[in-house]
Amino acid sequence: MKYKINYVDIIITVFIGIITFISLVPIVNTLMISLSDKTSAAVGRVYLWPVNFTLISYEHMLEDTRFFTAFRVSVLRVLLGTSLNVLLSIHMAFPLSKSTRVFPKRNFFMWFIVFNMLFSGGMVPSFLLVRSLGLLDTIWALVLPGAVNVFNTIILMNFYKGIPHSLEESAMMDGARPFTILWMIYVPLAKASIATITLFSAVNHWNSFFDGMIYISSPARVPLQTYIQSLVVTLSPADFLQMTPEEIVRRMEVSNLTFNAAKVIVSMVPIIAIYPFLQRYFVTGIIMGAIKE
Repeated sequence: MKYKINYVDIIITVFIGIITFISLVPIVNTLMISLSDKTSAAVGRVYLWPVNFTLISYEHMLEDTRFFTAFRVSVLRVLLGTSLNVLLSIHMAFPLSKSTRVFPKRNFFMWFIVFNMLFSGGMVPSFLLVRSLGLLDTIWALVLPGAVNVFNTIILMNFYKGIPHSLEESAMMDGARPFTILWMIYVPLAKASIATITLFSAVNHWNSFFDGMIYISSPARVPLQTYIQSLVVTLSPADFLQMTPEEIVRRMEVSNLTFNAAKVIVSMVPIIAIYPFLQRYFVTGIIMGAIKE
């Protein structure tokens, strides 16, 4: 049997390959810069392969105890913030997915949360509110202001609407209460959407740095992205006086370009590590065949 060439598949494959290459080149280039010496990086000799390979930028970063402290703060923030985001989204989306016959105030609450998604009070009122609640310089100042994610709630609400109502009616006939229906029927069927909003929340919390600059003042409570953003390699005379000759030599071997590249790579690793565990849930039609009408 003669195999027929499908030119459409070839075009699609080539197009996806080009897009993949364009997406990966900046990441690879950044990695190679972080693995090159400062002179080669400064003159623009580094492309897709390290020049004068060195790990001095990573060694300098890992020698800083504040780096590990900030890393632990960010991990704690992701665990607390993502758990809270997902938990609240699961419970908020359930009543909002019902009709006004079941939940008469549904439209009022829906417009209320959409309005808050489009318009916010601003940075100054947010800061004053956090300060009045006594949350400044605590991990909760990074977690609670964004605990309710309206965008994730809408994603989950739309998924809930696609679940056959017959499943809920059958459970109610067996005496199940709404809370039981939510966790025994809706949540298991919504694994794909829950995995999606979990990834969204984790990435958002991990990459956030600006709120750490506003709400956190103690160095021991600064998240990783805020710490990385604040790092500078340029040394002042006072810095030189506090360092040994060996430390001065090591610091001078690091440039802003290579050090910043190392910071970007380190920041990407945790999210890249958790993505494969959630990717398998990114599927459609998870409830197909769940019930036959």
